[in-house]
Amino acid sequence: MLRFCYDRLHSLMMTLEITDTDEFLNIQTVCDFATLIGTYTRGFSVIIEPFDERMPHIPDPVLQLSCHDASLAIKPVFDRFQSVIITSGTLSPIDLYPRILNFNPVISRSFTMSLTRDCICPMVLTRGSDQLPVSTKFDMRSDPGVVRNYGRLLLEMVAAVPDGIVCFFVSYSYMDGIVNSWNEMGILQDVMQHKLVFIETQDVVETTLALDNYRRACDCGRGAVFFSVARGKVAEGIDFDRHYGRLVIMFGVPFQYTLSRILLARLEYLRENFQIKEGDFLTFDALRQAAQCVGRVIRSKADYGMMIFADKRYSRHDKRSKLPSWILSHLRDAHLNLSTDMALHIAREFLRRMAQPYDKRGSGGKKTLLTEEDVQKMSHGAMDMF
Repeated sequence: MLRFCYDRLHSLMMTLEITDTDEFLNIQTVCDFATLIGTYTRGFSVIIEPFDERMPHIPDPVLQLSCHDASLAIKPVFDRFQSVIITSGTLSPIDLYPRILNFNPVISRSFTMSLTRDCICPMVLTRGSDQLPVSTKFDMRSDPGVVRNYGRLLLEMVAAVPDGIVCFFVSYSYMDGIVNSWNEMGILQDVMQHKLVFIETQDVVETTLALDNYRRACDCGRGAVFFSVARGKVAEGIDFDRHYGRLVIMFGVPFQYTLSRILLARLEYLRENFQIKEGDFLTFDALRQAAQCVGRVIRSKADYGMMIFADKRYSRHDKRSKLPSWILSHLRDAHLNLSTDMALHIAREFLRRMAQPYDKRGSGGKKTLLTEEDVQKMSHGAMDMF
C-alpha cells in the first residue's frame, strides 16, 4: 500500500487544483519516503535513530532508508549492455567484487604497471625512532607516545622531502585531535619552519582555497604539507602529480565507524546473503580506501613518489595482501617493518636515485597482454572484469 503514496498525493493535489505546492513540501517528502519503502523490499532497511550518539540527552530522531546491496545499483548496467568492463586501480582483492555485485566474470585479470623505472617506493612504518609501536587503533590513538612519534615522522620527512607532501588521516575528528596535540607539543611550529601547512575541512569552499594555495606554495619552491581525510573529497578526486606530491603518508588504517547502525545493518545483510564475514568486508573496504589515498601521488610513468603506511597493522599479511598488486609488486620485504629513522634513510636514497637522468623510452616494467582467447570471449557478450 505504501508504494502508491506518491501517486495518490499527486492525484489528490491535481484534483483539488492546488497551485502553491511549496506549502505541502513536508507531506510530499513523507510520501516520497513511504513510496521508496514500499517499492524496495530486498536489500533495503529502514533505520531509526532516536538521537545523536554524541548528544544522547537531546531527542533528534532520524529515519533513513539504507541500501545494503550494491548489486541492485549495477543490475541495470548488466541488463542493458552486452559487455561490461570494470576497471580500476583499487579493485583489490579482485575476487570479492563478483560476490558483492552478484555476477560471474568471464575474464578476471590483474595487471602490473608498465614503468620505465622503479619510481614507486611504498613503505610500512610500524614504530617510531624510540621503538614504540604506532597505530590508530582506538586504544592507542590517544597515547602521547603514538601522537609524538607520528609528529616526529612528519617533521623528519618535511626536512628531507622536497616540494609537496600529502598526509591522510582516518577521520576529521582524529585529524583535529592530533593537529591540536602537535600544536601543543610545538611539532607543528617546527614543521612550518620547512613547509607551509594546509588543511582540508568539511567546507568545500575552504578546501578549494586551501588546495589552490597549496599548489602555489609548491610552484614557487616553498613546499607545502596538505592534511586530508580518507573518504574525503580530496582523497576521491584530486591528483597530486609531479612536484605537488612527492610523498603521501597514510596515518592509520581507515576503517569505517563500526558502531554506525547503517554499517551494522549492511554487515548483517552481507553475512546472511553473500556469506561475507564482517571482518573481511571491513578490512577490504579500509585497504581499498588506503590504496585510493596513496594512489594520488603517482599519475604517470615520468612521475615518482613515496608512500608510507604508518600503522603496525599494515605489516600483517591479512591486511597487506588486500592492497593492489601494483603497490605490492614494489613493496620489498626490507620495507615492511620500519622505524622512523629507517624510513628516513630509505626516502633519502630513493630521492637521490630519482634525481638521476634516465631513459624515458626504456621498458623496465613487465607488460601483460590479453590473449586472443580472451578477446574472443569479450566479443561473445561476456561481462568482463579487470
